Amino acid sequence: MNTPQLAGADARLEIEVRHKSFESSKGGSIEVLRDLSFAAEPNEFVCLVGPSGCGKTTTLRLLLGLDRSFEGRIALPGEREPRIGMVFQEPILLPWRTVEENVRLVLPKSLQGKNLDRLFDALGLSGMRAFYPGELSLGLARRAALARALVIEPDLLVLDEPFVSLDEATAQQLRYLLLEIWSAHPTTVLMVTHNLLEAIMLADRIVVLSPRPAHVIGSFLVRVPRQARNAQICSDILRSFRERFPAQS
Repeated sequence: MNTPQLAGADARLEIEVRHKSFESSKGGSIEVLRDLSFAAEPNEFVCLVGPSGCGKTTTLRLLLGLDRSFEGRIALPGEREPRIGMVFQEPILLPWRTVEENVRLVLPKSLQGKNLDRLFDALGLSGMRAFYPGELSLGLARRAALARALVIEPDLLVLDEPFVSLDEATAQQLRYLLLEIWSAHPTTVLMVTHNLLEAIMLADRIVVLSPRPAHVIGSFLVRVPRQARNAQICSDILRSFRERFPAQS
């Protein structure tokens, strides 16, 4: 049984998992992670990529403390109770609460009266605050989920394929929106994605995992400034990435 430890407000995120397995319904166990070790520096945007089923989401669950049955250690940035903002693959909004109520739900009682005008303006949700989730498109619901993660001003922002199942135009709009907000208020980010071009557009560094049981097979620094990462540059970077990691599709 493991509990994520605090690394301090200005410290990096550190993940060291020696072993993680699940019991199989057919008996025995399935090893998911073995000697998985990587870190994210303060305010670094790290994308985690790897084959489907290799253990990326499991790693996030360990990080969030949703599963503490593993061998190893996790050190979180932040003091006392670290503020972790989480965006899941689905928005997971409460259907009986408005957009604003869903966002305020994660605030402590002392901050329930916090002015959210700037946040809703930045995410293009100002006119949607009184809407219910059933009245939103998937793209707007994803914006609301992102607002809920950002409202606490997180020490660590965790994203599990937040733009999956969106059409490319909507997904690209949200990627630019995320970058704009993160650039204005940097924080440490760990994002899981299967989309390599998405990772190249967003990340400072891409951490590549092996098939199960997952371990890190390497990391790839994206050295080109974000403002210069146009379609052609991203395509060139992707070619370099695939030359180094040919097994990644």
